[in-house]
Amino acid sequence: MTTLRALLVDDERLARAELRRLLKAHPGVEIVGEAASAAEAMAQIAALAPDLLLLDVQMPGGSGFDLLAALDAAPEVIFCTAHDQYALRAFEVSALDYLQKPVQAQRLATALLRAGARVQALPAASAPRKIFIKDGERCWFVALADVVQFASEGNYARVHFGAGQPLMPRSLNQLEERLDSLQFLRANRRQIVNLAHVTQVTANAADGLDLLLTDGTRVEVSRRRAQQFRAAASL
Repeated sequence: MTTLRALLVDDERLARAELRRLLKAHPGVEIVGEAASAAEAMAQIAALAPDLLLLDVQMPGGSGFDLLAALDAAPEVIFCTAHDQYALRAFEVSALDYLQKPVQAQRLATALLRAGARVQALPAASAPRKIFIKDGERCWFVALADVVQFASEGNYARVHFGAGQPLMPRSLNQLEERLDSLQFLRANRRQIVNLAHVTQVTANAADGLDLLLTDGTRVEVSRRRAQQFRAAASL
């Protein structure tokens, strides 16, 4: 089994030390670093690319939710916190697990098994596989495979997936830089589409293309972008 590379994020030194002690019983987990704040965690995640965050919720300078919302790509997450009022919200964002302090060894073991199984099932790739979105008080983990399109709304992007359409604080230009160009196409100035969700392609009068997406949306591909689409779709 692949080693699970974990980053401990908690503002309390003793809490991080206790997690280190508990994790000694799990040789399949490598602790690659520690962070005492959201800002430190951002730097560590960028440098170390961990598979898993063991993440406190309340920290100075930004919560665990704020940290996840600021990331371009979200690792797997297990929340470890003393604040039980956050439990429901944690599950709403599809966290792997929610461990209340003091962390119990058996609960941690179960959570790590689930984390390892999910990481093992993911294909290796440099592009992000899922994103975390915080829109107001609601939060989501969204697999990129489930995203139908990103639509521009000023400096924000509306993410279309299933029944959800939250806003995330990213411009389409920022998203385009991070997304896999073989999976996502910048159709025009206002939309990026997931090629896996294109069900029909027709030529239009402007020498571009019209795409029908799985959610019933029609998207116009500009003439300049149509060549990129044909190359990406092998048409």
